[in-house]
Amino acid sequence: MKGFAILPYLIPRARRSKKWLFILNVLLARTIPFNKPHRFRIRSIAENSIETFAPYRRSNFNHIRGVHACAIATVAEFSAGFLLLTKLDPTKYRLIMGKLEAEYFYQAKKDIVATAELSEDDLQDNIIQPLRSAEATSIVMTTVLEDISGNMVARVKTTWQVKNWKSVRTKV
Repeated sequence: MKGFAILPYLIPRARRSKKWLFILNVLLARTIPFNKPHRFRIRSIAENSIETFAPYRRSNFNHIRGVHACAIATVAEFSAGFLLLTKLDPTKYRLIMGKLEAEYFYQAKKDIVATAELSEDDLQDNIIQPLRSAEATSIVMTTVLEDISGNMVARVKTTWQVKNWKSVRTKV
C-alpha cells in the first residue's frame, strides 16, 4: 500500500503529460518487481479506460516464440487493477484479485495492447454503493487484448474484491 499512496498525485498528471506518464511507468516498474522483466507500460490513462503495452520480446515468449499466455493474462490483470486504482484511493481501499478467466483467440507474434474500461455508473453501482452497507464488494473487469495489427488476441475477466482498509483484518 505504501508505494501506491502517491498515485492520487501522479495519475492526474500522467493523464495529461508524457513526462509524468514516463515517471509513473518508472515508479510502477520499481514498485511491482514481478512485472519489471516483462517491460509492461501504461500507454494512456483516460477517465474511464487504460491502455497497457506489452512488448514482443524474449522474456514474454512461450516455447514457439509467441507471447506467452501467462504474460497476456498478467498484462490484462495489471490493466484492470491499475484502472481500479485510478478510480479508488489506494490508501482507503484494498484490492485483491479473486479470479482470472482468460479466453485466447489469436497467437500474438507482435507487441500487444491491453485495454480495460470502467464507467462511472459501474463504479458507483458495483463498488461505491455496496461499500456503504457492506465491508467488501466484488467487481468483474474485462480487459481486451489486441496485437498492434488489430488482431484480437484475448479477452480476460478479472474479479476484484474491494474492501475498505479499516475493515481488513489479518492474522499474524
